[in-house]
This record gives sequence, structure tokens and C-alpha cells, in this order.
Amino acid sequence: MSVEIRKYQPGEERVLYDICLLTGDSGVDATGLYRDPLLLGEVYVGPYLRYAPEHALVGVDEGGVAGYVLGVLDTVAFEEECERSWWPPLRARYPLSRFGQETADARVVRLIHNPPRTSPDVVERYPAHLHIDLLPRVQGQGDGRRLLTALLDGLAAAGVPGVHLGVSLANQRAIGFYERLGFTEVRAYSHSLVMARKL
Repeated sequence: MSVEIRKYQPGEERVLYDICLLTGDSGVDATGLYRDPLLLGEVYVGPYLRYAPEHALVGVDEGGVAGYVLGVLDTVAFEEECERSWWPPLRARYPLSRFGQETADARVVRLIHNPPRTSPDVVERYPAHLHIDLLPRVQGQGDGRRLLTALLDGLAAAGVPGVHLGVSLANQRAIGFYERLGFTEVRAYSHSLVMARKL
């Protein structure tokens, strides 16, 4: 049975945070890797729901919300807004010394304290960006394609010329999924890729 795609609704934040954690290890459950179950969601879900809820879609099946796709039209403006008002309270809540240096939590806390800025050459051509996560129960059935296509259609209707995303090199399944949807590699790092496509 296909998921129903609809707009995110206020009050679903925790469900999306949970999905982020349950897919946070290259698409599989990362619960055992993190001491703080909200940490990944604070980086990869929360700011999107705060600053771009109109571009937050969820996929719902008989078990409830089973996945989401989150997007922003203007990555530069989004990063600036996060620096102004999203990261400061998180930096206070998560000091660099809170977790052991080589833990998964510590790596995410370092991102909070020193978030990477997207390369100007990427955002010039592909100003929007997105995140998508689906629980295993709805993976591989075409629902991810439908969810992502719905967001891409919305971004295109808003006049955005292109969109990019980041993906771990360890997540080869996701890379193949994005390639089938027309994304190509535009930048490579030691552990991740930036992939993009025109709209």
C-alpha cells in the first residue's frame, strides 16, 4: 500500500526527529550510536520545520508517519537564519565538552558549533536543498520517489532553478536512488558527496 503524501502538521516534530534517528546510520537505525536521541533531529529536522514548514512533506501509512522530505528554497538565507537564531541556543545546551571526543554525539555537536557553509558555486546553480528519510517499512516501494518528486515539483513551482543535497559515501543505496531521480555528483568530500539537479 502506498503512503499518503501530505504537508507536515505542527505537533509532528518528535515523530520526524525519531525517523531521523531511526534512519541516521546511512539509512538504518542509529539509536545505538547516540546517547541523546534528539541530537540528529536538532540538526537535520528542527531548523527546516522552524524556517521552511511550507516545504515539509510527510508520507503516512497505516502505522503513521513513515517518512519525510524537507526543503528550503534559499540555502544561503537558511544558513544565515540558523546562525542567527537556531544554533546559539543549541550551542548553550550542547557544549563541546558534553560528550567524549570520538563519539557520534560529539561529531554532531561539533557540527552545531561549526556548521559547514555550502560552497558558493553549488548554491549559485542549485540554491535549494533538501533532506529525505524513510523508515525501512516503506523503502524500496516507490514511496521515496513519490515523496521527493512532490517536493521537487513544489520547489520548481516556486521558481527555484536547482536543488542539492548531501549524502554519505557509505549510503550507496541512497546515492543510486538520487541518481535515478536525475541527481549528479557536483562535489566530493572524504566521506560524503553533494549531489544536485536542475529543476
